[in-house]
Amino acid sequence: MKKHSGKNTHEPHQVKDAVKLVQSYPSAAITVDCVIFGFEENKLKVLLIKSDLEVYKEQYSLLGDIVQENEDLDDAAYRILKQRTGMNDVFLEQVKVFGNPDRHPGGRVITIAYCSLLNINHHELKIHDNDLDWYSVNGIKTMAFDHIDIVDVCHKWLQKRIQEHPLGFNLLPEKFSLRELQNLYEAILGVSLDRRNFRKKFASMDLLIDINEMEQDVPHRPGKLYKFNFEKYAKNKRKWVGIDF
Repeated sequence: MKKHSGKNTHEPHQVKDAVKLVQSYPSAAITVDCVIFGFEENKLKVLLIKSDLEVYKEQYSLLGDIVQENEDLDDAAYRILKQRTGMNDVFLEQVKVFGNPDRHPGGRVITIAYCSLLNINHHELKIHDNDLDWYSVNGIKTMAFDHIDIVDVCHKWLQKRIQEHPLGFNLLPEKFSLRELQNLYEAILGVSLDRRNFRKKFASMDLLIDINEMEQDVPHRPGKLYKFNFEKYAKNKRKWVGIDF
């Protein structure tokens, strides 16, 4: 009686024509949407533009566009931001892909959200087409497409990031008070923080430099001014465990 080796003698099917294979896939457009958060006047704001689609007339949307056929996703994000705002000194980070089949009224469009957080006073908008401007995140009630959901997801991502890394210090003046620091975190986190507990947490991190100066010309009791010790943080960032409020 002939014994079987037990090995599978069937060769796996090999696809020879990769181009034909891809052409057989369902088609879907790919876009990028830039969620640019800014901090100004103790408010968290987001950069919005009026939609140019008639179905969304007078509604606002994020800064987005199609990804070109031979374009890298990151390159597309920076191109779109530059074309819409004139800004080319903004760091973008990819956050999430949104692919609900019904998210675009024109058909299947998959979008990749890129996010950034910047000091509005340090980044000038050089283009203002279609009412491009900064709008308070708390004031947004409705948006074109699913963009209000994208803003919400990116806001939650930002809230997590700002507790994991000291991103907020880049939004403050070089010299700042603890009041300004707390206002920043409250605006981004959307909560009221206990003053004593907040200051205690930052004091325990030992990353603030007391520069022996006081606030000037403020409508409240002047507070001490500090600087963030970026050099010390850079040396110890591997040990950084974040801020848990």
